[in-house]
Amino acid sequence: MADVIGSKAGAIWALGMMSGTSLDGVDAALVQTDGIRIQAFGPSTYADYSDDQRTDLRAALGQWPDGPGVTPAAQVSEAAHIALARTLLAGHDADLLGYHGQTLAHDPEGGRTHQAGDGQVLADALNVPVVWDFRSEDVSQGGEGAPLAPFFHHACARFIGADAPIAFLNLGGVGNVTWVEPRIETPEASNTCLAFDTGPANAPINDLMLARRGKALDQGGALALSGTADEGIVQAFLEHPYFTRQPPKSLDRDQFPELLPAVSDLSDADAARTLAACAAEVVAQGMTHCPSPPTRLLVTGGGRKNAAIMQELSARLSVPVQDIDDTGLDGDMLEAQAFAYLAVRVARGLPTSGPSTTGVAAPVGGGKLSYPEKD
Repeated sequence: MADVIGSKAGAIWALGMMSGTSLDGVDAALVQTDGIRIQAFGPSTYADYSDDQRTDLRAALGQWPDGPGVTPAAQVSEAAHIALARTLLAGHDADLLGYHGQTLAHDPEGGRTHQAGDGQVLADALNVPVVWDFRSEDVSQGGEGAPLAPFFHHACARFIGADAPIAFLNLGGVGNVTWVEPRIETPEASNTCLAFDTGPANAPINDLMLARRGKALDQGGALALSGTADEGIVQAFLEHPYFTRQPPKSLDRDQFPELLPAVSDLSDADAARTLAACAAEVVAQGMTHCPSPPTRLLVTGGGRKNAAIMQELSARLSVPVQDIDDTGLDGDMLEAQAFAYLAVRVARGLPTSGPSTTGVAAPVGGGKLSYPEKD
């Protein structure tokens, strides 16, 4: 296996798996790559967390490795990922697996980040080498540890034939944007990638829906579409010091605890619309940091299915806003595909982040590589 994933090998099939801070479920996707170019995209799949699994994960949010809820959360993550990986590996071989784990806490200023789940458990269960713990090395070297998808976004821009700067906006629990210059071949080169977390995206809306209506999300943005944004709240939110910080910069899911109380006096619909407007306005604010205006903004992640957020983005940005699916890429699976791609880069000794994506002093390759233990 070492020869297959070693630095002299060509393109291999890697299975990437991702569970984001929205706590909705697990994505899994296969990518054929040499860690530089994308050769092909393979099958993908998704599984919702059960209510009990989501409860265990939510109970552990904000905890560090010695927290009382961490072991149950790690077991949920490991079991869910193993089960989903088996459904894909039953019909398609993979040489390597990229396992992100479940982010429970993220504190780059304190030099720490925590993704629950042990990649060795997956390697032994699936009999496939696993790259995991992608963020810790970057943080230990002074980086933000996030976002980690930018080098993959650069490869995607080249895969779709982009010939001018474009931006990728991922709307998960937190939003993050990547500006890329696809005419430069190497993602870690200067002036090629800029990335940072924009601010809250789906997480506050999901939390609002759970608290007020007992639902996991505002399906399609239907509730928000029926409401009106309170621009006073939106503009007051923009005064948070995070939004004037220069990138790279990153966020924890729960870094804006003041946002839900700010909409507490609004109706459900107006509160949802206001949170959607906040998610869009912080993107508009963030775009001012880009080296040059992108020719288009490709939106990926679950938030692109919230019609209210998409309306707010189009109204508040001066560049064309496009669902990434329209380019032939899969907006549901981009994050999982990213960790397949990054896993190969880790195995090949290639950097996975750099000064303009996480603020680390020099390009760094994060991640641990675990091989199946033989009896």
